[in-house]
Amino acid sequence: DDKPYDQFVREQIAGDEIAPTDPEMLIAVGFLRMGPWELTGMEVARIARQRFLDDVTDTIGQVFLSHPLQCARCHDHKFDPIPTRDYYRLQAVFATTQIAERPAEFLPRENTGGFAERAYLLRRRQHYEQALEELERKEEAAARRWYAERGLDYVPRQTALKQGMPEDTIVPRHIGLAPQDLGMQRIAQKGLERLRWELNRYEPFACSVYSGVTPELHAAYAPLRMPPDRMKGGALEQPAILAGGDPFSPTVPVRPGVLSVTIALASSRSPRPVADAIVDAALIPDTVEGRRAALAAWIASPRNPLTARSIANRVWQWHFGRGLAGNPNNFGATGKKPTHPELLDWLAARFVESGWSFKRLHRQIMLSETYRRAASHPDIAGVRAADPGGTSYALFPPRRLTAEELRDSMLAVSGELNRQLGGIPVRSEMNPEAALQPRQVMGTFAESWQPSPLQSQRHRRSIYVRQLRGLRDPFMEVFNQPSPENPCEMRDESTVTPQVFSLFNSRNSYNRAIAFAARLLHESGMREQAIDRAFQLAYGRAARANERDACLRHWQQMTERHRTLSFARPEYPREVTREAVEENTGEKFVFSERLEFYDDFVPDQGPWDADPETRGLADVCLVLLNANEFVYVY
Repeated sequence: DDKPYDQFVREQIAGDEIAPTDPEMLIAVGFLRMGPWELTGMEVARIARQRFLDDVTDTIGQVFLSHPLQCARCHDHKFDPIPTRDYYRLQAVFATTQIAERPAEFLPRENTGGFAERAYLLRRRQHYEQALEELERKEEAAARRWYAERGLDYVPRQTALKQGMPEDTIVPRHIGLAPQDLGMQRIAQKGLERLRWELNRYEPFACSVYSGVTPELHAAYAPLRMPPDRMKGGALEQPAILAGGDPFSPTVPVRPGVLSVTIALASSRSPRPVADAIVDAALIPDTVEGRRAALAAWIASPRNPLTARSIANRVWQWHFGRGLAGNPNNFGATGKKPTHPELLDWLAARFVESGWSFKRLHRQIMLSETYRRAASHPDIAGVRAADPGGTSYALFPPRRLTAEELRDSMLAVSGELNRQLGGIPVRSEMNPEAALQPRQVMGTFAESWQPSPLQSQRHRRSIYVRQLRGLRDPFMEVFNQPSPENPCEMRDESTVTPQVFSLFNSRNSYNRAIAFAARLLHESGMREQAIDRAFQLAYGRAARANERDACLRHWQQMTERHRTLSFARPEYPREVTREAVEENTGEKFVFSERLEFYDDFVPDQGPWDADPETRGLADVCLVLLNANEFVYVY
């Protein structure tokens, strides 16, 4: 929709304060709670709360202002004019921001097509509930025998404790349960606990925030709902500078505010009426509500010296692989100096003048002579001698596709890409060794990664693939997909051997090649036409004569080879066996984890589904998908 960036900033930071009844606005501020947060009985509530405040403060600085602020958490910044006072004044803006799942009705255009998968989670819940019921019956039977042996009437243990019965008349805890039973009991209880969060995604609630007092929480075992009265059930935080960043060591009280250096900088460069307006806009109210809205207005102000430059630099980086300012999250003294500061200023100014329009900014860059230059040069040696750092943009710097772009491009040329918009996250197919590895979450085993059952679900764009902090897809990771734990200013671009194994030898890559080959045979009548179509789809150009001849020869050779080969259809697991240690006894126990999603799993087309000619063409397609011309933007 080309939403103006200044409006986008306001919605991300303060959508709930701007339009508290608009579901879109409640969803937008989910940005504020994307950092790590978990409050179990083993976590100190104040530390968990401070972790949230530190994360959101530093993230706001990096994302919108291109300035990391964590260095000022314990002491004045050693290189930039950011005192510790400014850090905690900015943090004070979020002192009344609380996490909650807020009612947000589904919109008419919202995609709820994936909600059918809720049935698989209900099966899992039923499995856990049945396991607990069996253990309860086993424990009750043992308890009844214990009472009968002593000539006593049966009394449930919890009832006996509440009634204050003598200790020698109360049945021992966990009677009749072996270590295996105790372990399974904990697995089931924790599993039901997690399912409360999992099932919440199919309900009309937004992972959002609200402004109010900080509630007295010691643990959170279910999704948090917004209280009826936001000013009760807790305490209004009194922001202060924390000695050494320790939440238990407050010193000087502070009121909400912004970075003082930006006001001074703007005042020195602006006429007095404009400077006064900037100072007024930077005044954050001390009220419970309205703090974030005021901060967002200051960040999104056209007079803010950082915001437009920050995003203009990022857009340039997305097109050229590097920013005009070398550290997109750090415009400070420790960041790299801009190679073309006047150009960055000009792009930022034009961006604001054009109504903060991304489409116009993209068009401005992509229609430029700089962007349209070739990746080669007739005097490449002279260019490298005159510009060893490659900062002159005398030629276009080739950029490798990101992990997500590479996956989506392979699905696009194979004809499998599902371009549907919106909806809940899907789970792509992952290498089984990674998908089924044991993981811990909330004090017990996390469920295995199970791919979405249908091909149309698994083959959606990567932006809709579920991201777990504790489990990375090896294919995406090896192609430098960043960790979701922290803001990433610029992706690494390594070239390592495992990339070859992932792109050339993996099952996923070959399945894409099989689908690509099947598409070509369906759309083309002759072999030459199939090869030409392959080059058009993969490279956007016609095949050269020598390329066509080489591909036809390889196709024929591989077809003959595949006439001697056979492929067995893989079997997908329905359960996986885990081994753990029971906490109460310290003894090992074994349990089976059901893999419900595989009950209805429809596998991708593989070599076992294709004839030798299709498999031979798939070997050609696999080569095309591995070539630099496919993997790089030139």
